[in-house]
Amino acid sequence: MTASFRADVREWLEANCPPSMRQPVRGEQDIVWGGRKAQLSPDQRAWLDAMASRGWTVPDWPQAYGGGGLSPEETKILKQEMARLGCRNPLNSFGISMLGPAMLKYGTEEQKKRFLPPIARGEIRWCQGYSEPNAGSDLAGLQTSAEDKGDHFLVNGQKVWTSYADKADWIFCLVRTSKESKHNGISFLLFDMESEGVSTKPILLISGYSPFCETFFDNVKVPKDQLVGELNRGWDVAKYLLGHEREMISGMGLGGGGLGSGGPAALAEDAKRAVGTDAEGRLADPLLRAQIALFEVRERAFRAMSEKFMDELKAGKAHPAQPSMMKYYGTELNKARYELVMAAGGSDALEWESAESGGGTKARAWLRTKANSIEGGTSEIQLNIIAKRILELPGA
Repeated sequence: MTASFRADVREWLEANCPPSMRQPVRGEQDIVWGGRKAQLSPDQRAWLDAMASRGWTVPDWPQAYGGGGLSPEETKILKQEMARLGCRNPLNSFGISMLGPAMLKYGTEEQKKRFLPPIARGEIRWCQGYSEPNAGSDLAGLQTSAEDKGDHFLVNGQKVWTSYADKADWIFCLVRTSKESKHNGISFLLFDMESEGVSTKPILLISGYSPFCETFFDNVKVPKDQLVGELNRGWDVAKYLLGHEREMISGMGLGGGGLGSGGPAALAEDAKRAVGTDAEGRLADPLLRAQIALFEVRERAFRAMSEKFMDELKAGKAHPAQPSMMKYYGTELNKARYELVMAAGGSDALEWESAESGGGTKARAWLRTKANSIEGGTSEIQLNIIAKRILELPGA
């Protein structure tokens, strides 16, 4: 049965994945986020529509909600065959990686049917309204308020570091609905970013890119039926979603977190072009060669660990704190990858504007990785969680 399924998947992918969608991602323009504002090439649209028609943008979601209804083993086979053919991810989505799992667990049946199929088809692009100017690592200290007005909430406040808020259609947002308890006074709301009173302002980073925004809410009306989970129990939803966010961010360690990078083989080829080769055709710099080899060992170990973690997660056997461990190591591995990218390129890798460098794609991506150890919970916070909940070390 498994062999037959694999053969069918392989045949379908070879017939339906356009050749251009089998090329490595070169820049932001190659990443499909979907949503109302998406501008896709014909091949990107064809690939997204083909995968969505099978439910394979979210292969393990139930078919009733736009998914493929595949088993964990079938989902793994699909990913393996996509990797074998070099297929790009047809859809990158915070709706898939973060909101979807939380909605499947905490949403009402009406909410699932309303929001999940459009997420699976790439029709809604989401952003995350969590961090605030005075509530970052201490997320439960948030102050954005949602006042009960009978048939709706009235939201006022500010969020910060809201990734792609200026491009998103909807936001999943933590708001304070009670001041009686720090954690048990938070609720989880969904609302349209085009709602009256919502505004955004991009934050310029040292890389020259601006994925992050400040987001402002001024008397934003949110219907009551867009509350996910129980009133004042949004912290439960938030924690569950954070686990999936950290799982997503950990994927950076496998080359899923940036542009212009690649695996050890790509690093070695870049280094050979910049440094040259010895008489045996190896990278001429033995120290850099050893560093790339060590990186390959670390990456393969992390890949094996990631596969084991995903199997345990799907089976409900993963340790609740394991996403913190995966997030920490995955982001450290991604930062190490880009340090090697820059070391391999030498001073030329710092070039910022030419067509040859793609407008400094690698240098900008290297700078962007500096935020990896902050976003999704700082590395210090993750290490504290690992120490307390996995290693069971005594507190200070």
